[in-house]
Parts: sequence; C-alpha cells; structure tokens
Amino acid sequence: MKRLTFIFSCLLFCGWSSLTAQNFQLNTSGYFNNHGVDVMAFDDIYPEGHQSGVSLIMHGHRVATSGDLRFEPTPGQWQPVPKQRRRDVDTTGHAITVALSYPDSSRHLTGFNPQIYPDFVFNYTVNIKAENASIVVTVDLDRPVPDAFLGKLGFNLELFPGALFGKPWIMDNQHGIFPQQPNGPVITRESVVAHSGHFNPAGKASLEQLSGHGQGYNPARADEIIAEPYAAGRSFTVNPEDPYRKFTIESEGAELKLYDGRMNHNNGWFVVRSEIPAGLTKEAVKWIITPNVVNEWIYKPVVQISQLGYHPQQQKIAVIELDKRAAERERPALYQITKDGEKQVLAADGNEWGTFLRYQYLKFDFTAVSEEGLYRVRYGDAASSIFRIAKDVYDRGAWQPVLEYFLPVQMCHVRVTEKYRVWHDLCHEDDARMAPVDFNHIDGYAQGLSTLTPWQPGDKVPGLNIGGWHDAGDFDLRIESQAGEAYILALAYEAFKVAYDATAIDQHQHAVEIHQPDGKADILQQVENGALSVLGAYRSLGRLYRGIIANDLRQYVLLGDASAMTDGIKGNDDDRWVFTEENPMRELTAAAELAAVSRVLKGFNDTLSAQALEAARAIYKASDSANPMMAFFKIQAASELFLTTHDKEYKDFILSQTDNIVRFIPMVGWYIGRVEKAMNDKKFTKAIREALPALRKQLEAQAAETPYGVPYRPSIWGAGWDIQELGYRYYFLHKSYPDIFPPDIMYNALNFVLGCHPGSNTTSFASGVGTQSATVGYGLNRADWSYIPGGVVSGTALIRPDFPELLEFPYLWQQVEYVMGGGSSHYMFLVLAAQQLLTGQL
Repeated sequence: MKRLTFIFSCLLFCGWSSLTAQNFQLNTSGYFNNHGVDVMAFDDIYPEGHQSGVSLIMHGHRVATSGDLRFEPTPGQWQPVPKQRRRDVDTTGHAITVALSYPDSSRHLTGFNPQIYPDFVFNYTVNIKAENASIVVTVDLDRPVPDAFLGKLGFNLELFPGALFGKPWIMDNQHGIFPQQPNGPVITRESVVAHSGHFNPAGKASLEQLSGHGQGYNPARADEIIAEPYAAGRSFTVNPEDPYRKFTIESEGAELKLYDGRMNHNNGWFVVRSEIPAGLTKEAVKWIITPNVVNEWIYKPVVQISQLGYHPQQQKIAVIELDKRAAERERPALYQITKDGEKQVLAADGNEWGTFLRYQYLKFDFTAVSEEGLYRVRYGDAASSIFRIAKDVYDRGAWQPVLEYFLPVQMCHVRVTEKYRVWHDLCHEDDARMAPVDFNHIDGYAQGLSTLTPWQPGDKVPGLNIGGWHDAGDFDLRIESQAGEAYILALAYEAFKVAYDATAIDQHQHAVEIHQPDGKADILQQVENGALSVLGAYRSLGRLYRGIIANDLRQYVLLGDASAMTDGIKGNDDDRWVFTEENPMRELTAAAELAAVSRVLKGFNDTLSAQALEAARAIYKASDSANPMMAFFKIQAASELFLTTHDKEYKDFILSQTDNIVRFIPMVGWYIGRVEKAMNDKKFTKAIREALPALRKQLEAQAAETPYGVPYRPSIWGAGWDIQELGYRYYFLHKSYPDIFPPDIMYNALNFVLGCHPGSNTTSFASGVGTQSATVGYGLNRADWSYIPGGVVSGTALIRPDFPELLEFPYLWQQVEYVMGGGSSHYMFLVLAAQQLLTGQL
C-alpha cells in the first residue's frame, strides 16, 4: 500500500511538473503570456490604486501588481510615485524596457493627492524579459543611492491580500500563513519626508499640513512606523500547495523581505521588497519570477445575466464569456426552477458575437420566454445565478434601497438611525471655517488669492451646518455632488412622480429614522436636503461653494462614524473648511440644476424653491454671454430656467444658439428634447430633429463596440457609472423622440450594472440588489468589509490592456467605491424608467 501511494505521488508530481515546462512569449497585446499566466509591465500607471508596474495574472486572477521602485516598504495613497517616461517593447527579444524617474515635480505639493518627493533626483530603467518559464526583472539606476536614502529606496511587488488570507508562504527555510489582520511588532524609522525636496515652486500645498505637523500618525509619513518583516531571504514562494496560484521570486542581489502594508494603511497589500544596495547602479535589483503554469487550464465559461431579472416583455439576452482558445461550443439552455427541480424550457445555439478584450463571446436570446418564474441559464458545466422573470421584478428591492438606505445613510448634519442601529451620529455641527487662500488642499481643492467672499481665512461661516450628503467615504460636500444629486432626483420625481415614503427626516431636529414613514415623499425630502446645503452656503457666501471638507489628512482618512470627525464646537481647529472658486462652467451647471430643483420643490418647500430659482437666475445673469466656451453650459442653464419659468429671455437665448445646439447635439440632445417640446417653435423643432439621426447612428456604433450593447471604455475607474449615466440620458432621448431612439440602450445599461458585464465576477454593482451583488463596498463602512444597501459601486475596471477585474476587497476605490452625484441615483432612475416603460405603473 505504501509503495502504491509513493508511485501515485511520483506520477502526480511528474504530471504537475510537465504542466509547468512552458515558455513565456511576448504577445501582440504587449504583455508576456504562458498559457493561463500573464505578466503585464507598465501598461497601467496608477500605483496609488494598486494598478501599475509589473503585474502577474494567474489562471484568471491578478495576484501581484505594482512592481516598481518606491521609497517606502509599504507605500500608500500619499507616498511619492515615479514618472513613467518611455515604454519600449522588443517583440523579437521578448523584452519590455521602461524608463522612469523621480521626482514627478508636477505632483510635488500640488494637485489631487499632493505628494512630498524626497530630495533625490535620478533616472532608472526597469527591464522585463522572458527567459523560458520565468520572467527576469532587472533595475538599472543612473547613479548610486545617496547615504541618506539607503534602506529607503527599494523594488516592491504588491500581493493581493483578499486572496491570501489563510494561505501559506515559504521564504528560504522560513514559512508562515498570511494573516487576516496586520500583526506587530513594529519598526520605527526616519521618514523620507525629513528629506523632502524643492521641486515645484508653484506648489501651493502646505508641507506642514500635509505631513500632519509632525504630530502622531499621519498617512503622508506612514513609513516612520512599519510592521517588522515577516521574513527575509533569497527565495520566496506564495501558495506552494496551489498549482493555480503558486509563484516563486528569487533575488540574485539584495535579499527579499515580506512586509504587511496594512499596518499603516487600511488599503495596503502584502509587499515583497528588495532594497537597493549601496554603490550599485547596474542590475541594482535582479529578480527571477517563476509562476506555476497549468498547461491544460482554460478559462471557465461565464454566463452573464441581470442578477435582478427581467420583465416578461423585456428583451432577455445572456452573454457567455469564453476563453479565446475554446474551439468547441456547448448549447446554451434556459432552465426554470420549480418545486420539483430544474426543467429545461429553451435550448438554442448561441449567436457568435466575436472577440472583445481577451475573450470571445456568445449571446443567448431567450426573449420569447415570458412565463413568470425562477430561471437560470446553463452553458455546459457553467451556470448563471438564479433570476426572476416577473411583472413585478422592479417593484420591490430594486430602486427602493437607494431611497431607503443609501441616501439617508449618506446624509450630513443629522443623526441617522435604523431601529436598533445607529448608522452615524449627529455630525459636523461646527461647519465650517473659511479655507486659507493661495492654498492646495490634500484632496485637490484649490483656493485662489482671495476667498471671493466677505469672509476671511479662518472665519466661521454661518449657515453651512444643514443639509448635504457625504461623498461617499470622504465625508466632503462638493458642489457637483450636492447640486448634481439634487438635480437627478428632481428629474426622477418629474418623470416618475415617486411618492415612496419609508424614512422620517426632520431637518430641524437633525434626525433621520430609516423605515419610519413620516407622510412625506422621501425623494422630495432628499431633493430638499441637497438644496439646503447648496443654498445655505450660497446665501451666506454670496456665491456657490466649491466644497466643504476636512482640513487635516488624519481627519480625511477617517473610517466609520462621521460624528467622530469633529467635536461639534464651532470655530476651533478641527472644523471643516469651506472652499470657493471662480469656475463659470461649474456655476452654470449648478444654475441649471437649481432651476430644476426649484420646480419640484414648489408646493413642498416654497421658500427653498424660491431661493433656488433666485440663485439660478442670478448665476445665469452673471455669466459671460460673449464667451463662446460658455455657450454649451449656458444652454443647459437657459433650458432648465425656461422649463421652470417659461420666460421669453431664456427662450430667445436658446433659439439664438440653434447652430451651437445642433453642433453640440451629442452632449445636449438628452435634455433639449424637453425644451423643444415646451417651446413649440417649428423652425427650432425642425433643426433639432434633423440633427438627431446622426446622434442615433453615433450611439448605435458605440453600443456595437461590445457584446453588452453599451460602450465599455474605463479609464482607471470601472465604467459602471458612465454606462448608467448613458442610460439615464438616453431615457430622455427615447421619451422625447421614440420614433428615432428605441429603448434598447437604456435597458442594456441597466442590465450591465445589474450583472451582465465582462469578467468572471458577475455581481450586481448595486449593493443588496439581485441574487449576487457588491456586498463589500468602499464607503464610510469600508473598514467593516460591509456594504450600504442601494450604494452602486464603480464596477468592473480594466487592468490594461485587456483584463476586466472586479475584486471583492473594500479598499479599491476604482472598483467598489460609492459616490454622490449620480453613482446611485442614476441607477435608481434607470430602474424607474424600465418600470415605467414596461408596465406603465408610474
């Protein structure tokens, strides 16, 4: 028996080994491939979001990323990043060479997330080359590392923690298990901030403010205290027991160290690092990365459907995602789930769509099935989630969680409770003090040389401690998220007359109780909430605010209860700051939004309605009519003001801009239809209708780019928000011109958000909506690995050039962030639109 076991073990080992004896090749997409393993190199440039440098994708999963030189063992969002200057691909030699440098002076103490660069100017190259079954990474510097930075500069590779908890590692003769939480002991060391350079005289961020004035923990100085490495050695193996996730790193120079980046940053990853030795420039780092390759692995088919389901009269198409190498075809089939088990109701050959990104696609149309019930689609051994076909599919738990949970939870200046639970206590009663002038804030807010108001820096500005929503995990109130959110909700109320009441909101008592009706339409109370913040500030400042935000980086990164951010005592150092700006485009957009808000608040809060209209008129009147760059923004403001007032002034301006409207029809077409109908001007109507067929053709071409019937063009963030905004705008085109614009794109956008999107993770982006949904979201809740029902995450991102990814990890804002100003309200609008068009209930 023992001999048989030994023989079997040898055969298994030989079999596994034979599967790994392959070679990496540089493919036409510009990355290294060896069957199911890919190594990408500097296609993405977003190290703050764990998406850059050398990345390793193994059998359908990104397991390591951001291989590059950094000044910290465990860098975070505010640590300096290199500037990528050139990327050369040698297809013949199967190598990629990337030229980079420090500092990136354009980011030193300026812009969004201003960074502090150390006083060391140098260029370097990272060479990535395929050598048989390994990838060899070498780093060459143009000068040795000065003594002040020895032990600080090193080559890092980040390991995705969400897939490693409880998994083993081996470093030489040491071994361990990746822990669920970061563990001490810690090491105290000098921060590179102590050696900051002087690279950008125009930078307006304060070094003292950004670094926390040297007091206590601060994310910008997070390399002062780090977790002691779990191990150090020359050879490091991850997941030695798992053929699909095993890889080894060997260093021919400096030793490897394994760090836990979560000790100082909640969104940190595990890090493997080699420090640059003294005096070395050529091959200062040389790593051999050998991933295990399972030769027979093939990407398992993924069946993508709406996790919520479909109305019987709705078009129903499942998208089936396949490995490019998959030559054989199964027959997709629809099964009904009955009390007696599954029953096949339809089977048909899938329609070949073609190739998109790294996959090929089939489409399975089951529109003909209209019987109500529970269903799933099967393709061979792969199956979709169970979903419903029902007339009431959008009637409950679909759009309602946005109103029931997400919007109330995000409300500022209130205490939010839900029976036994306190979502957050009364917060920011001390809002707000005027921000400093000539200043670049830690979150990119920039105050000019004047406050543009009667208030001076540091003054307590009254009237700001009411209304608004936190956006979303950052606890700030931006004008575009506040006025923009109120606008979308106002248009939703106009279009659908939503009378839903599940929440008690008392602005006078600063109290919100979820699931406690108060006899008022929740959606109007939410429009009111946005208007209170924007107009309270407008009346106090004499202009719109740019935003209200925490003044300190430690405050800014707060996770949890918003009431803990400040002490509620007005006029002291922990108060948030209010920023202003000269931005005519943003001001005109807000004027349009306030005009619409005024319409729906009339009869609900007449005083606020009048104030909104007064502000919209004043902002419009103050705009520069002679500036052609303002025309696009002024057209929208005039359109909403005309719909609110029917004043001839606004109608005349719109008519005078007919040529511009025709030229801008891709941008303005979605709202101009409502205005065109209201104006009843034959010449104007004719011009608009003649311009619309070209817009339809453009939209149809975009929809045809993907098998999902909508364009998928992510930059860094997942494209879900853009796609649902496309559907939201498309609704107005369809409603105004149904003979030109069929509703398909709108439904496709909704299905995309609800789960019919690329990649192996087919969850609904709307948290708590559908059979499977994003239940680890990036909001004020993110430290708890939890979600806020009705929050809609940014969605599936693209790891360039062709890998769609949606990780279940709470700290990837570009994939699972919640935001205001459309993130959830556009989704709610889309569901209401589908409900209206399919059932006529609204």
